[in-house]
Amino acid sequence: MTHNGEGAAPAGRPEVTELRLAAKPDRPAVSGGQPELPQDRSQAILEAAKEIGALLKRAGHRFALAGSVAVYAHGGSRYLQHDADFCVLPEEAEAVAATLREAGLPIRTPPEDWLLKTTCRGQNVDIIFALAHQPVTEAMLERAHVLPVDSVLMPVLAPTDLIHSLISAFSEHYCDFGAVLPVARAVREKVDWDAVRAACGDQPMPAAFLFLLERLNVIDPQEGQP
Repeated sequence: MTHNGEGAAPAGRPEVTELRLAAKPDRPAVSGGQPELPQDRSQAILEAAKEIGALLKRAGHRFALAGSVAVYAHGGSRYLQHDADFCVLPEEAEAVAATLREAGLPIRTPPEDWLLKTTCRGQNVDIIFALAHQPVTEAMLERAHVLPVDSVLMPVLAPTDLIHSLISAFSEHYCDFGAVLPVARAVREKVDWDAVRAACGDQPMPAAFLFLLERLNVIDPQEGQP
């Protein structure tokens, strides 16, 4: 999910230094002699999320889908850019990793101590056991909503927990309000904003983002505030 600063700007187009006559491109063919179409990255991420979710369900693991695919499941944009994210309990992370290894998926341990990484169908998948600098809890997983994810039912992080995890990741080094603003718009009617405010406390970056949402009329001002 990359909850501590996910997202990177797309690379710019290379500069054109000269003009040449166009040559006939070599196009790889698939069965039937038809040219291969560009891969739909969003669909590829969804397929990876479905496969991982199905594996975890069959093994009886407790989990919840998070990140951009969770936003999609709650009615947000289908434009997925990065990876699929799953929340698991810290004490069950190794058991989840063993299940994925048994399915033939590689497990990588990054320097960050709050997640494991794997690859499924060529897409990155994060197995996260700490969100918003706090361990994933049983209560968080119990609040998850069972929703269809491109036809596969699985538990999905509740909108309030999802928003809290995203804005609590803001810091002086990562403060991309523009990436989270459309998410807040998409799920605003499903979020307990008072609970989000209480959970964020006096953290300045989340408070600034909530103030922006108020000024844009995405959410109502906090009770008692002008």
